[in-house]
Amino acid sequence: MKVLDLHCRHQHVFEGWFASEDDFLDQCKRAQVQCPVCGDAAISKRLSAPRLNLAGARGERSRALESSSPQGAEQAMQQAWMALAHRIVANTDDVGENFAEEARKMHYGEAQERSIRGQASRAEAESLIEEGIAVISLSLPAAFKGTLQ
Repeated sequence: MKVLDLHCRHQHVFEGWFASEDDFLDQCKRAQVQCPVCGDAAISKRLSAPRLNLAGARGERSRALESSSPQGAEQAMQQAWMALAHRIVANTDDVGENFAEEARKMHYGEAQERSIRGQASRAEAESLIEEGIAVISLSLPAAFKGTLQ
């Protein structure tokens, strides 16, 4: 098993596990490797050194320095966004293209209130806001729309 450090053209950093280098290249050619943050399929390997897991060899000071670096802070924000996105998907019903209609039904008491997500045009979202219906626009990667593992 090969563990690769990867990044998309927006510089989101993530890890990928592949059976081999050829497996990674094959999946990239078929656009099966996507950034978990933005869904970009233009993925590149990052330079990386082998990681040695020496228990206790790394102190709290080095962990604190790593998390306070710009890259460490960006990775922490990416991880927080991914955790939030997973939580949103896990705790909402996907109503797809019927988002505006379902939101209105709940707002006017025609349907039971619940947490929903789906797609709405900009005009539909603005119309919902004008009616006093709270909505928020989030762009979730395509990989989140399938089964979460």
